[in-house]
Amino acid sequence: MGIVVHSYGARWHSKVESEVYPGFKDSIEFMNHCHQIGAGGIQVGVNGWQNDFAKKVRDQRENLGMYLEGSIGLPKGKEEVPAFDSEVKSAKEAGAKVLRTACLSGRRYENFHSADEFQAFKSQAIQSIRLAIPILEKHKIRLAVENHKDWKAAELVAIIRDVNSQWLGVTLDFGNNISLLEDPNEVIKTLAPLAFSTHIKDMGVKKYADGFLLSEVPLGEGIVDLKAGVNLCRKYNPNITFSLEMITRDPLKIPCLTDEYWATFDEKKGAEFEKVMAMIEKNEFKSQLPSTSNLDSEGRLDLEEANVLECLKYSRKMI
Repeated sequence: MGIVVHSYGARWHSKVESEVYPGFKDSIEFMNHCHQIGAGGIQVGVNGWQNDFAKKVRDQRENLGMYLEGSIGLPKGKEEVPAFDSEVKSAKEAGAKVLRTACLSGRRYENFHSADEFQAFKSQAIQSIRLAIPILEKHKIRLAVENHKDWKAAELVAIIRDVNSQWLGVTLDFGNNISLLEDPNEVIKTLAPLAFSTHIKDMGVKKYADGFLLSEVPLGEGIVDLKAGVNLCRKYNPNITFSLEMITRDPLKIPCLTDEYWATFDEKKGAEFEKVMAMIEKNEFKSQLPSTSNLDSEGRLDLEEANVLECLKYSRKMI
């Protein structure tokens, strides 16, 4: 299993003076550490790479025998296409065959407060994807759109099929869509046929006054059927990679019992809502969900590393 750079949110470009957990200043240092702890590859941002750095990444990647997937932003308009083209070229030079992207950096239920706002975002996102397609075709590299707390699974499938390019698919995140009140195992079934890459994670849930709390937890401790998900991805894409995204942070609040949460959804509380809430109640995390706000900088780095190592250990039995 590989590692997504977001698994090291505290350590990536960290300024903390730590002898045990020095910050990763670039992708090569990140790659070296991931290899040292037994990972098979990395997924990391490719923005700002110059041609000579891409070659250095390629040489080290080949030396270590690891896979590389890039993470890239979409062009918002025609004026951003040349920069996107340059980043795709650098990623390919370094050896990436798949580029992960996300249409939204935030979360649907926090960023948008009306259906009109969400529809404007959707139109912009589709335009950006369409602007990217000719560049992908030119470089013969695949783009994988993540379900990033923005699209419900069926919405993302509809977008991918409407654009209809062999170079466009999905980065299947195993846990994100719980925040949109979708069963993670059903989401995996829906998106696996289109998946080019993955974010492997397990999720813990716990009720609170306005809805429920959601956290990444070490693999095997949460509510995702990891083995079934992995097997399904392999069924549709035998060459797919599995990349760990174990984000160590405070629990996210999913305020699904408030009216504001529902502003961008066509459907309202109904049978599916009740089904997912019953699943959450039945599978509440037994202990406290992981938290970092009560830790100092060294403590956060220590917990982050422990979580990644625990997940890698589990994956050797599971994947």
